[in-house]
Amino acid sequence: MSESLTLGCPHCGAVNRVSQLRLKHGPRCGKCKQALFTGVPVELTSDNFRVLVERSELPVVVDFWAAWCGPCKMMAPIFAEAARELEPGLRFAKLDTEAEQSLAGRFGIRSIPTLIVFRNGREVARQPGVLQGSQLRQWLRPHLVAS
Repeated sequence: MSESLTLGCPHCGAVNRVSQLRLKHGPRCGKCKQALFTGVPVELTSDNFRVLVERSELPVVVDFWAAWCGPCKMMAPIFAEAARELEPGLRFAKLDTEAEQSLAGRFGIRSIPTLIVFRNGREVARQPGVLQGSQLRQWLRPHLVAS
């Protein structure tokens, strides 16, 4: 992996190049000047998926969920806590499978919640079902970018 990473801004969609050494120092978007990491999962849509997931050299963990899903509601606070703890070693994002059915279909989502880790736009790990916080952190540990 190179010394710097390409990642999209969750606010304006601009692609930024950030040194791995500066990830933990609150990097800001070169275009809109907002924080690239907020400690809160980013909402994915078909409009921002390409820049935030496919073009990102930083691993992105995506929670595929739906509002009517009881287990998804159980997973949401666990996922949000992981985002607060583990960003910027990973980008955290959520994709509503009801609103974005074409993306859910593209990745063969058959049960929710399903977590997928993407690196350089490619799926590198998948975990269906609810995980407890410690299980989630253990599952994500191999994908964290050291900074």
